[in-house]
Order: sequence, then structure tokens, then C-alpha cells
Amino acid sequence: MLERINKLTTNFKDFMQEGDLDAVLITNPYNRRYLSGFTGSSGYLLITKEFRYMLTDFRYIEQATKQCSYYEIIDFFNEGLIQTLNTLVDKHKIKSIGFENGHLTVKEFKHLESSIAIEWVEIDNMVEKIRMIKDENEIELIAKAASIGDAAFSHIITVIKPGMTEIDVAIELEFFMKKQGASKLSFDTIVASGKRSSLPHAVPTEKIIAEGDFVTLDFGCIYNGYCSDMTRTIVVGHASDKQKEIYNIVLEAQLYAVNNVKAGILGKVGDAFARDIISKAGYLKNFGHGLGHSLGLEVHEQPRFSLLSEELIEEGMIMSVEPGVYIPDFGGVRIEDLVLMTKEGIRNFCSSPKELIEIV
Repeated sequence: MLERINKLTTNFKDFMQEGDLDAVLITNPYNRRYLSGFTGSSGYLLITKEFRYMLTDFRYIEQATKQCSYYEIIDFFNEGLIQTLNTLVDKHKIKSIGFENGHLTVKEFKHLESSIAIEWVEIDNMVEKIRMIKDENEIELIAKAASIGDAAFSHIITVIKPGMTEIDVAIELEFFMKKQGASKLSFDTIVASGKRSSLPHAVPTEKIIAEGDFVTLDFGCIYNGYCSDMTRTIVVGHASDKQKEIYNIVLEAQLYAVNNVKAGILGKVGDAFARDIISKAGYLKNFGHGLGHSLGLEVHEQPRFSLLSEELIEEGMIMSVEPGVYIPDFGGVRIEDLVLMTKEGIRNFCSSPKELIEIV
């Protein structure tokens, strides 16, 4: 954490110098954790060119003291946040503060602006842009979260059978991942069976899984703050010729994309690797989302593999690769891996098999 803090402090000083800022106020909880190590649910960071403050209340003082050793901890319970900030503004002769315009509500910002008589300057995703490149510790935490997902898939294909509900499967996945060390889910698990598998973000229901159903499983977990995300589609029973056709198109697109994405390309180029294959097969209208997204502390981060993305994919970014084909009143297939971008290609964190699995 000290190495990251020192690096970020340099970045902050440069940013504040360029923007003529005296300080930056961090309110986004993911950015707060990234910059300080604090895992509590209430707190603010005020970072000047020379000082770092963690502002929180009585409930988190002991925790913040242990986790944020490179910050001065201030309890704002008695004076309140506004008065505490005003005191620091006066102490350091602060005339301008950068605020996270992508996080504060209009009401929250107006309250700050009317209560603290300084210049407030929007900082547009400054920390999020730094977070795009993962350090070695982050990479290994995401790899661990992904390995829990792989183990969960190996487990669930021994459990799924006709007569189970989608909710049964979702509960079993969550229970297994938590038993393996996950703190919680990185997003609500998707279990979509039969014709419902044509819904890319289906919510599990009491629908009973039947013989011949596609079952799409999209799930992930959080390990020490970092997310995983993977998708596999299986068939309960024997797959029909049409199911095999759709599955193999998606598999071809996913494998080609995984084998060709690398650092140095634009997001839209990565997307095209899979989209072109699906288009040539005649199912372009059935692939209505981007190829993938970055993730880290949050399950959806920037940049993205998408149709119009001009963002550069850089070494050290972790991206999902998840093409799909979704046919109303029939079903759908999605296959997703999580990969680390390198100049040579990728490191794939997902080792679960991708050939069509039939549960018979």
C-alpha cells in the first residue's frame, strides 16, 4: 500500500498542479478504498499536496487507524463534516478543491458549495482512470476470485439436474463460493434456463429446469475486495442440432477474441474480433451488447470492448470477453472469460472448460 500511496501522491501532486487545485476530496467508496485501504462504509479523504486526511466518525476510528496508517485520522462526529472541512480549509489556506462529479449528487454538491466558500472544481474520473491499470497485488486477488468461480462451476455441474429451480442453482453457487473464501457476490447471479436464456441479464426465478434446457450461468464473487466474473452455458440433457449450432458460433467467436485481443488495440477492435464471426453466421441482430468490460474493485469498470469504443486497451488491464447470441422464444448462449491484457496477448484467469457440456 505504501508503494501505491507514494505513486498516487505523485500523480495527485501533478494533477493538482496542472489543475491549479489545492486539494482533492474523495467521496466514492471504491476510490476511497483504493487510495487508503479503508474498507468501512463511511468516510472521506481530503488530500492536499502535503497532507492526507481520512475523515470518518466514531464507529470507524479504530478501523481507520489500523487500515489507513498513511493518513491522519479525524473524527468529525462532534463538529460535523462541513465544519471539519472548513477547519482544514482554513488551516491549509485552501482556495480550491477538486470533487468527484461522477459520484456526488447535485444536492450533496450544492450543500458543500454553499457551506464551504472556496472554488469547487470537477475532477472527471481521475481516480477511476488510475484504477484501470492493475498492480501485481490486484491481479493476484482477481485471479484468486476467478479461481473460486472456476471451482464453483466444477461443483455446480455435478449438482444441476431436471426439477431444480433457477433459484436453487443460484443459491448453491453463492453458498459454495462463500465456503471457498468469497466475502460476497460481485453481482446478482444470473441463472437463465430454457427460453429464458435469451435474456442476457435474467434474474433467477422459480422456473423448473427441464430436460433439453439451455442453462446460462453468469456469476462471480469478491475476494478481499476484488471481483471475478465468468459465464458458461450448458444443456441439461442432450442438445438439439439448433442448440449445438448456436453454441458453436458463440464458442468460435469467444475463442477467436481471446486468442487475438492484446494491449495496444482499441476497444472497438477487440469487440470486432467476436462480432464479425457472429455477423457472418447470420446472428448479428442477436448480439446486442459489447464484447466485454474491465473490472476490479467494481464488477463494471472502464474501459470496454464495445462497438464504438475508442479507448486504448493497455497492459495491466483486466477485461471480460463475453460474446453471446440470444434468440427470443428459443434461448441463448454466452461464454465469458476474464483476462489480463499483456503486449503479447492475455493471461486467462478462467480455466473452466468451454466445450458444450450436456448434463445427462
